[in-house]
Amino acid sequence: MNETARSALIDNDIVVFGLIAATLGLIFWLASGPTPFWRKFFSWVPALLLCYFVPAFYNTVGLIDGENSALYNPVASRILLPAALVLLTLSIDLKGILKLGPKLLFVFCAGTVGVALGAVVAFQLMAWLHPPAVAGDTWKGMAALSGSWIGGGANMVAIREVYGVDATLFGQFAVVDVAFASLWMAVLLFLANRSSQIDLRSGADTRALDELRDRIAAYEAANARIPTLADLMMIVGVAFGIVGLAHAVGGPVAAWFGANFEFAPRFSLDSSFVWVVVLATLAGLALSFTRVRELESAGASKLGTVCLYFLIACIGMQMDFLQLANRPELLAIGAIWMAVHVLVIWGAARLVNAPLFYFGVGSMGNIGAAASAPVIAAAFHPSLAPVGVLLGTVGYATGTVIAYFIGQVLRVMAGQ
Repeated sequence: MNETARSALIDNDIVVFGLIAATLGLIFWLASGPTPFWRKFFSWVPALLLCYFVPAFYNTVGLIDGENSALYNPVASRILLPAALVLLTLSIDLKGILKLGPKLLFVFCAGTVGVALGAVVAFQLMAWLHPPAVAGDTWKGMAALSGSWIGGGANMVAIREVYGVDATLFGQFAVVDVAFASLWMAVLLFLANRSSQIDLRSGADTRALDELRDRIAAYEAANARIPTLADLMMIVGVAFGIVGLAHAVGGPVAAWFGANFEFAPRFSLDSSFVWVVVLATLAGLALSFTRVRELESAGASKLGTVCLYFLIACIGMQMDFLQLANRPELLAIGAIWMAVHVLVIWGAARLVNAPLFYFGVGSMGNIGAAASAPVIAAAFHPSLAPVGVLLGTVGYATGTVIAYFIGQVLRVMAGQ
């Protein structure tokens, strides 16, 4: 057990699980508006945001040790996330999602361009303003971070191996990754709660998105029923049965790709997590064409949303607010980098008159990949989570290759 783990007041994951569950229960009870104060409070502060920040506060003050807890990995990310994807994909309206059109892909690609451009701008600005910040092998750490912000953690590790990033430098940029990705996710969760007002004010074209949401709502209203014990057991059985199957198949498939194809690491095809996410999503999509889809009427997506909220809390409990001040020069790089990404994707969204949903899920499809993009998508509507998964998996597929070339550009800028 490391020093961080020993310093935590609560180091028993079962106790931490109970604390997180009780915290989520309290937040949603207060969000139901038991008093006028709480009704007013939650009209401004979305419950989703508190589900993220309260566990982060627990971690920051040393009540828990989120970084070394097993709740995120394997429980939340490896079990609850794929289970949520299965349940949220069961009722997917594939034709409706396809009708969202090329604008969504355009905004997503603009986000990728924003990450690449942000790396170059941040490096150059810091080279002018504070040269020591980008001296030595800093470019290698930035290359690894670009892998994470285009694809995900697997891509970041892959770039670390490609460029031989020092363990200390890699850890420092991992802090930058968690800090800014977490803060940006919190901002998007806040904006999602106000998407209707923002889209109305900006004049965004929300017809395709509104039509999809209305169709989902109409289906739920027409088919909803009080779930029986058999319904609930079938929902749990389908979700976690597929999770188990996805892990059973995903591991060997990833190992086979890694052993037989040299390009596998570049596309994260040797990552079992990538295959678990893909297989769970494909299984849910396949079941949406069968009678299993009827489980949605018994609340399948609601149970999937419960899993997502636990995932959000477990992501939040990894964040330490105090770490934001540990390396100010690297944080400055991250701030400039993220600002460029946001400006580019915002400009792209405005160019095609896209709604806030495209902006949010397009950005998090890059910055957070398949682990976080469905959370942002579900904040707009639970049944939109698969859209985030699709964009996140695109990021996984392209992240390593694009980050490799970003690294080459940064290497030249560093004079190495």
